[in-house]
Amino acid sequence: MAAENEVLLDVTPGGSAIVTLNRPDKHNAFNADIIARLSDIFETLRANTDEVRVVFLRGAGRSFSAGADLEWMKAAADWTHEDNQADALNLARMLKRLHDLPQTTIALVQGAAMGGGAGLMAACDVAVAVKDAKIRFSEVRLGLTPATISPFVVRAIGPRYARALFATGEGFDGEFAHKIGLAQYVVESADELDDMMEYLGKLAFQTAPGAVRDAKALVDMVADREINDDLLRKTAHQIADRRVSDEGREGLAAFLEKRKPYWAD
Repeated sequence: MAAENEVLLDVTPGGSAIVTLNRPDKHNAFNADIIARLSDIFETLRANTDEVRVVFLRGAGRSFSAGADLEWMKAAADWTHEDNQADALNLARMLKRLHDLPQTTIALVQGAAMGGGAGLMAACDVAVAVKDAKIRFSEVRLGLTPATISPFVVRAIGPRYARALFATGEGFDGEFAHKIGLAQYVVESADELDDMMEYLGKLAFQTAPGAVRDAKALVDMVADREINDDLLRKTAHQIADRRVSDEGREGLAAFLEKRKPYWAD
């Protein structure tokens, strides 16, 4: 399968997974095969939380991802509505699998991150962008809308910026992505992405895997919810669960005994 060489998965002995979009001549644009390959990889990673603690997503060459492949888009113009819907749903589900991974997920972004490429950024927990990255929700310039990526982008940057950037199709750089919350870190050059990869990897390995999974789910549970007694009870229930969990007991014991917990060894 050609996509196996166009999306690479490398899992280090220490437990880092690096997923690399490997179509540098196409600026890592994706098509149906790439989407299927990414979806399969994310499902594999989801089932391997014991071996994988952090997931990095990056692009080979000059760009992170230019979004949809032009040949793929050209072919889609001749498909039926049903075929287009099924194809788009595959992309949406792939992004959801990335968003729902229990591990910490980190996008390392240089060069172009257009349309669906920017959607990949938004679906990760953390994004690091090079200062001069070129980012755009470009769909309206093609007579389309950023429909499948919208749930992840709106959660990442909020409805106000999403409306403005979706409607205008205006391009922006890594610094602006940082300003609006699409990127949590901005670096001067692509050479610094490896340094950030090492730094964020070290942070990830100081955290308890089950706690990371539950902390991510906690954000989804409380986001945009009314702060009422029902929500307070649900949050109290979660912390009570964590306190009596193996990780919770180990973390407290390690703190009191002034040692590292087993997941940080």
